Amino acid sequence: MKSHVLSQLRSLEAEAIHIMREVVAEMQRPVLMFSGGKDSIVMLHLASKAFAPARIPFPILHVDTGLNFQTVLDCRDRWATRLGVQLVVASVPEAIDRGLVQEEPNGSRNRIQTPVLLEALEKHGFDAAFGGGRRDEEKARAKERVFSFRDDFGQWDPKNQRPEIWNLYNGRVHMGESIRVFPLSNWTELDIWSYIEAEEIDLPDLYLAREREVVNRGGMLYEVNEFTPLKDGETPEVKLTRYRTVGDANLTACVESEATTMRQIVEEVAAVRLTERGATRGDDKVSEAAMEDRKKEGYF
Repeated sequence: MKSHVLSQLRSLEAEAIHIMREVVAEMQRPVLMFSGGKDSIVMLHLASKAFAPARIPFPILHVDTGLNFQTVLDCRDRWATRLGVQLVVASVPEAIDRGLVQEEPNGSRNRIQTPVLLEALEKHGFDAAFGGGRRDEEKARAKERVFSFRDDFGQWDPKNQRPEIWNLYNGRVHMGESIRVFPLSNWTELDIWSYIEAEEIDLPDLYLAREREVVNRGGMLYEVNEFTPLKDGETPEVKLTRYRTVGDANLTACVESEATTMRQIVEEVAAVRLTERGATRGDDKVSEAAMEDRKKEGYF
């Protein structure tokens, strides 16, 4: 007898598609947060499957910090053009020029992109925003619901979350309130890469290993480029590296790796024990509660 039991990946795919369809059915104006990184690309690929053969019924929103890798922006634009979706860009440099936010002394734009995101959501009337966060990435994300309620200031209260019993999601909001939705909540980094390999999904080439000129700062390897120039007394090295996650170029480190194919990345990720954010994101090193603090302010 033929089995109708879904594989792990197809079960996760079906769950994510169900969540996306629920949001479109319940909410007035959803949007998909899209950075050009692997998780948001997987999410956009799932959206194309969820509503095929029709077009994706919502735009994609990128909060551009001005510190992005060019290859990531190129990949973002390719996906938007290929799927025929509207791309909305909220610019942090433009917000700095307008006086909405001020540059921080440490060079990070992670905290100041929150007001830019909230302004864009309000300006376009978005009442639901899809994010690519996963529970295995970071402890603040681990305790967040799939439908994450935000008040009229865009803030998250971890002690006031709605129950999600039997995969029933409550998207009811009042004027000014919104929902952040995480279809990939139950995926792991290994699931993401296995799915990318299975679906042959187009990604920025940063994720593949090649020789890069890097500098070691605090035990993390940063590529020497226009965003992370050498400081006095630093000596660069050439190492075979790749990126496990993609954020701002001045705060995202790479890791030593020989993985030049998707299959090799899957095998490598299956053996690691440190999450990609813990291994490579300098912005999460500010404090133990860095991510949760930003979420409470309205960050994804």
